[in-house]
Amino acid sequence: MKDALKNFSAVPEGPFSATGEIAGYPVRPGLFLLNGANVVPGGVSFTIHSVSAASCELCLFRRGEEEPFAVLPFPEHFRIGNTFSMIVFGLDIHEFEYAYRMDGPWDPARGLLFDPTKYLLDPYARAVTGQSVWGSSRHPGQAYHARVVEDVFDWGDFSDPHLRFQDMIIYETHVRGFTRHPSSGVSCPGTFEGLLEKLPYLLELGVNAVELMPVFEFDEVADGRTVDGKQLLNYWGYNTVCFFAPNTSYTAAVEYNREGTQLKKLIRTLNEHGIEVILDVVVNHTAEGDRRGPFFSFKGLDNNIYYMLTPDGSYYNFSGVGNTLNCNHPMVRQFILDCLRYWVVEYRVDGFRFDLASILGRDSDGSPLAEPPLLESLAFDPILGRVKLIAEAWDAGGLYQVGSFPSWNRWAEWNGKYRDDLRRFLKGDEGMAWAAVERICGSLDLYPPDKRQNASVNFLTCHDGFTLYDLYAYNQKHNEANGWNNTDGANDNNSWNCGAEGETDDPAVLALRERMAKNAFTVLLCSRGTPMFLAGDEFGNTQMGNNNPYCQDNEISWLDWSRLESHQQLFHFVKELIAFRKAHPVVRGKTAPAGCGWPDVSLHNGVPWNKEIDGCTRQIGVLFAGRNQEDTQDDLVLLAINAHWEAHWQQLPELPNGMKWRLVLDTARPDSFHPQRPFDGSGLQLEGRSAAVFTAEKV
Repeated sequence: MKDALKNFSAVPEGPFSATGEIAGYPVRPGLFLLNGANVVPGGVSFTIHSVSAASCELCLFRRGEEEPFAVLPFPEHFRIGNTFSMIVFGLDIHEFEYAYRMDGPWDPARGLLFDPTKYLLDPYARAVTGQSVWGSSRHPGQAYHARVVEDVFDWGDFSDPHLRFQDMIIYETHVRGFTRHPSSGVSCPGTFEGLLEKLPYLLELGVNAVELMPVFEFDEVADGRTVDGKQLLNYWGYNTVCFFAPNTSYTAAVEYNREGTQLKKLIRTLNEHGIEVILDVVVNHTAEGDRRGPFFSFKGLDNNIYYMLTPDGSYYNFSGVGNTLNCNHPMVRQFILDCLRYWVVEYRVDGFRFDLASILGRDSDGSPLAEPPLLESLAFDPILGRVKLIAEAWDAGGLYQVGSFPSWNRWAEWNGKYRDDLRRFLKGDEGMAWAAVERICGSLDLYPPDKRQNASVNFLTCHDGFTLYDLYAYNQKHNEANGWNNTDGANDNNSWNCGAEGETDDPAVLALRERMAKNAFTVLLCSRGTPMFLAGDEFGNTQMGNNNPYCQDNEISWLDWSRLESHQQLFHFVKELIAFRKAHPVVRGKTAPAGCGWPDVSLHNGVPWNKEIDGCTRQIGVLFAGRNQEDTQDDLVLLAINAHWEAHWQQLPELPNGMKWRLVLDTARPDSFHPQRPFDGSGLQLEGRSAAVFTAEKV
């Protein structure tokens, strides 16, 4: 280090003038409050921090090379507190990559793993090099490098939709899998551009929020393996390499030093058309794994701070994949807050869904906190003030917090109980009718409106588990292609194959499966709370019974758009059902009281005003009453479900004078929104395993 500093001399001038020289480059102390690598007049400011490091070096590489062409040690007076910061002048950001090396104590029992031979990826890097070609493998032992990003994106006169939570209809999808299949018909399959090419489809369908599975940089080949001759990758991406960098393999063209431009274009365009963008973020663990895992960033910075460690220095594993971020340590809390604020300001995202969010509420020893500082900080942060915060309120360590996630009336939750209760009820299980009513009415038992408003994200399917088609095509998971002898993935799917396991030509089975899918969509989109469904469910997409295709970058996971043609009836049904939900505010939430005096919610289980339920009840009727959007007339919607395999009569309550019941849909009929069957307004024979919706209208 002394040799590298021998040419250093203090020559103070202007705020962006060199005060000395290191390794042949003019330098000066950097912008200590600005993390990462940031362009300044004539140079780049590099800032990084470590509590226990004794020294730090900045390593500069020519593009694609593994050995640095320059190493610049940080002088002691380029350090304030635990932060190293240096401006290096004369660099062309298009010609170099960078990483760091830290020296300090090596004491694994105390969690200290400093190794001056290891190149470390900047945690605040805006782009990671060598990742832009999907599936391309780095050389074993090759280090991650970062690239300096120059933000030239013009947001113009930008304004996002700011949808009310209850008005959202969330469409969960994987950027690559959405258009990678040849049947997608897009010019840039598997990319942000490819997804944008499907904008007309999204608008026709009617969804108004897209939830993207991880788009932070991850290394899909890091855990690659071959099973039965097929390459398996980290396809889902729940293994973050860098939290500030977009996944460049999702771009249609290389964006050297302008990484993120295509993602910003996607978000801006979707927002312009009234569609919000929610990012699925993984801030509970990293891709460094446990002691057997790679060593490329946090391990070499402050391993004992960033990760939850046992008393002997091993890694707690509440994430199920090797390590757990120490989310409520002040430094880690600040890092996560910086990350989310960055994505809101620089990418204008509308919300975040937090993977395994219960981890975010654990203390350093893994114990749950009553009022976790991180969750509170996110709830009250002014930059995040209008974005949606959605928790997957459980983790791999067994902490299940659906209905009890610390919220400050700010956090919403994936309602796992909605999924489980409605799946069981719809397939005809005993004793589930009352739970189904609770979930349809907004899960007020879990989210009392005086304490938690708009907290329930209702779903029956998501990326994790069966697709909706497979939910009614398979009794058992079929994950053999994953290479774990079918031991991975959930076993409690509450699915039913309708009489035949997997694919079949039996017309009766196929008709029943479509009816069950329509029943599920009817309940989901006629329940209070925010509905979410998995992309492709609206046209019967299948994963061939695989309920955990995290590693399947192939036809198992990709959407097969040819099924849109073969399942046109289901698609049009879902499209009309979404439009129906939008047209009836009383379905989405409580409105002004109905003029007829009927209560906001009432039960009509088979006969009017019947709220009796026992263990054998499989028929329910839920009536929502209120006012329409213009407050000009009553909005009355009755959802009737017969989960029994036998037909039952549904009697309708007598309406006030001047109004009559209209049958909106009947899933027992192929053309469900235009059922050709007698209806006199007094009641309807509900066929076995069917659902119907009625509205009141003026005579």
